Amino acid sequence: MVWSDPHGPACRPRKRPAPQRRRTLPAIWLPHVLAVGVLASSTGLAGASPSPVTMDGVPEQVHPQVSDVGLGSFTMPTGTTSIMPGAGTGTETGDTGSGTGSGADAASLSGAAYETMMEQSWGALASTNAQTVGINPTALAATCVLESGCSNSDTSGDIRGAFQMMGSSYTSSLNAALQAHPELAANITPGLAGQNDPATQATAAAQYLKTSAEQLQTAGIANPTVLDVRGSYNFGPTNGTAIARAPGDMPMSDVLQGLSPSTLAANGITSTTTVQQWRDSVAAKIGSAATQPVLIGA
Repeated sequence: MVWSDPHGPACRPRKRPAPQRRRTLPAIWLPHVLAVGVLASSTGLAGASPSPVTMDGVPEQVHPQVSDVGLGSFTMPTGTTSIMPGAGTGTETGDTGSGTGSGADAASLSGAAYETMMEQSWGALASTNAQTVGINPTALAATCVLESGCSNSDTSGDIRGAFQMMGSSYTSSLNAALQAHPELAANITPGLAGQNDPATQATAAAQYLKTSAEQLQTAGIANPTVLDVRGSYNFGPTNGTAIARAPGDMPMSDVLQGLSPSTLAANGITSTTTVQQWRDSVAAKIGSAATQPVLIGA
């Protein structure tokens, strides 16, 4: 019998080799791998080579559109119209005519009489001062046309100047104008010497016209015209009011009081001259200015 050594090589246990550990991807990397895989499988472009993309033709342009609402409905005016104040064919307050309304809204700066005054070197200042006083410049111009043709050749005697005013009437009217409008003094020749200065006398004449027109308003003539006030300028306020209110067929000699036949003759009035004939003779000299309102802004 052969005895074996329990400690011999054959009886020694064998060591098992250590199992190999499996390598795992880091947790942070796995989602990226999956994402790339999904993208590659779904699009088929993950491995494609980049290439330029070209467009065929000009890009389409956007053309915004806004609906046009159009014009509202309107009606063209009919009849005669005018851009000049006091003109036209209306019947409201301020239209031209005798004895109606309450004065012009604005000054009238047109007509033959007005142009005659504006041709004078002093015309522009006279027009401005008249508006300051509150008088239509056309009414002032018509007065100087009737009195002297707007000429300042007559500079002697008590009645003188382009507006042929008596010394007393000139002085009282100028003082009234300056009292109401002190700013006018800057362009006034002081004293009676101003009676020979057309621009200064024009201011006095404008005030006289205003006073006369206001007296006619008190007598019931709401919007006195140049023709209405003419009688007051020629024959004084009392006779002027009588003429403005008289019927056209009444003889002038019956209307006018306190005037001698020679004074009437000097004014072209005979015993048979009617009020309407006198009015017509005045209107013939100044045209459309005869029906212009005297007051502005009244």
